[in-house]
Amino acid sequence: MRNRNDIHSRPRVTLAEVAKALGVAPATVSNAYNRPDQLSPALRERVLATAAQMGYQPNPVARSLRRGWMDALGVLYTDRLSFAFVDPAFVQFLTGAATVVEAAGLSLVLLPGAPRQARDPSIVSASVVDGFLVYSMADDDPLVQAAIDRRLPIVCVDGPRLESIPWVGIDDWAAAHTSARHLLDLGHHAIGIIALPLTIDRWAGPVDQARQARANYRMVQERLRGYRAALEAARIAWEATPIEECAENMEHEGAAAARRLLEAHPHLTALLAMSDRLALGALRAVQKRGIAVPHQLSIVGFDDIAAAERATPPLTTVQQPHIDKGVRAAEAFIAQLMGHTPAAAELLPTQFIIRGSTAQQPSG
Repeated sequence: MRNRNDIHSRPRVTLAEVAKALGVAPATVSNAYNRPDQLSPALRERVLATAAQMGYQPNPVARSLRRGWMDALGVLYTDRLSFAFVDPAFVQFLTGAATVVEAAGLSLVLLPGAPRQARDPSIVSASVVDGFLVYSMADDDPLVQAAIDRRLPIVCVDGPRLESIPWVGIDDWAAAHTSARHLLDLGHHAIGIIALPLTIDRWAGPVDQARQARANYRMVQERLRGYRAALEAARIAWEATPIEECAENMEHEGAAAARRLLEAHPHLTALLAMSDRLALGALRAVQKRGIAVPHQLSIVGFDDIAAAERATPPLTTVQQPHIDKGVRAAEAFIAQLMGHTPAAAELLPTQFIIRGSTAQQPSG
């Protein structure tokens, strides 16, 4: 049986050796791989056949450097690496992006931002990519600035929204306003909010006015503004509306936030959660406390992930096009790569889905 180390111990066949065997210039062998239009079909076939017989493998890094492309799109996001495999909304976004980039012969490179407390810009500055999709990052995140400093094509998704950089997202203000308006129309006035992170510092706990002012995730800012506009239009004081911030978008964070809200404000009859994962965690937490949803407490989510419809009761939520976000963002990136100018902003539609987790305010 051959020792697999034998393969790695054999000398690597070089391009010059293939050229010598064929009696052609090294540039001819290079053109067979990189510029096939420069050779006749017969000559190119002979070069490739001889190279394969000799065991020659072109160096993909060298090819990329010659062309000026790495054939890779970096996806920069704020969370840990595992987030890309467990967060349903992000998985859908990546699926959309992947369908576009794989058709273009590119690959995706994940560039996680964790740990948030110690951002290392070298993850961006040293990445071997042709550009970046920036997914839901804080406005002042140093990793975003590091991406901008590379002077490569960039597309921002959800946030930040920066001048001269293409952006893809939804009207978060309008979607949040609709969510709050739905609860108000059902007669709810004692409403608590479970928020996604406002900054990158992984804080979890009550949100006061000062912390709201420091929020630097555009998506969170817009959703808070939407909730606020609806509540204030109903003459509900925003300053008296309890908000609990979660350190990350995880079910256990939503559960903990719901417990804190109800312990401090037992009179609440409804909760607005900024994601379905937070809402589903809240749903399980309140049900464990013996609180019936929606008869005693209504809950609204945001995203419409698959688990929202399967929940008991099914979750009222905002449906947003995660896959289409990935498709549009990747298309805008490839347009830049090819020297075209994509739209400055693409605003995608949302739909408010009413299911069984909301009902009229309980009487008495």
